[in-house]
Amino acid sequence: MRILIVIAAVIALGAGATAYALRAPEQVSVATEAGPVELTSGRLMFVDDASGRVASVPLSDTSRPRRVSSLSCKRFYTAGGQGLCLADASGPLPGSTAVFVDRGLQERRRVEVAGVPNRAKLSADGRMASWTTFVTGDSYAQAGTFSTRTAIFDQQTEVYASNIEGTHVEGMKTVNDMNFWGVTFASDDRTYYATLSTAGKTYLIQGDAVHESAKTVRENAECPSLSPDGKRVAFKKRVPGDGARPWRQHVLDLTTMVETPLAETRGIDDQVVWLDNDTIAYGLPGEGIWAVQANGEGAPRQLVPHASSPSVVVG
Repeated sequence: MRILIVIAAVIALGAGATAYALRAPEQVSVATEAGPVELTSGRLMFVDDASGRVASVPLSDTSRPRRVSSLSCKRFYTAGGQGLCLADASGPLPGSTAVFVDRGLQERRRVEVAGVPNRAKLSADGRMASWTTFVTGDSYAQAGTFSTRTAIFDQQTEVYASNIEGTHVEGMKTVNDMNFWGVTFASDDRTYYATLSTAGKTYLIQGDAVHESAKTVRENAECPSLSPDGKRVAFKKRVPGDGARPWRQHVLDLTTMVETPLAETRGIDDQVVWLDNDTIAYGLPGEGIWAVQANGEGAPRQLVPHASSPSVVVG
């Protein structure tokens, strides 16, 4: 029986990885320029759709030709003078590799991970890292049809929680259908926010990485991203509409608990990033990277075409 279960899991994981691969972007032509791709302050980093490699443009003028590196990633995030690259693992079975790189995108360490790459995040100082992979399924659209594995890694102490599903959530009994994803860290390097899915519902949770505990903050919130000042959380909220991407981005004030819907009305299946305290950026499949004001005003604007997984180099 155990062998059959393992075989079934491998088949399911392979199917999810195949579906993920089938969504590979078409080859496109974009303007590029020669030059090093480094984590230089003021650069917008992203994954180039044509090559699958990390690239960058000046945040002050995102229309400039991009510089493309040799580092291949599905997701990339930078903070604290380093980068986290979540890439497909080499080998016959689906898997991921979390690669930590320095300012010159040179590898510092790597961690082999089960599942298909999905989310990657660092704390502001780069100490704390988290990543999420799909171990079955490859979409958040339908609750109960996917399973995730989310890790938290403290680079200073080297404490590694490869799967935070053992986290005790206040007022909830730990059950088999619990999934966690989309971690975002506070400045104290122990408090984090994330998504919890259970019994067909999603919750924004506030967690403690040291005590491995958490509490719910609100219902119907996914893929949170904490603002640089730590006062607000951007998240996607499930709303009536597009069955494939049934979400709209909102910003929650953590003091007043007032939420603001953003001007972007297209379904965004992404863990957005904050370019500063006033602006968030996100990827749209086939549409590139866009930005919108965090106060609900204005209109979305495209930053970079044929690109995904944005993050900005600060300091």
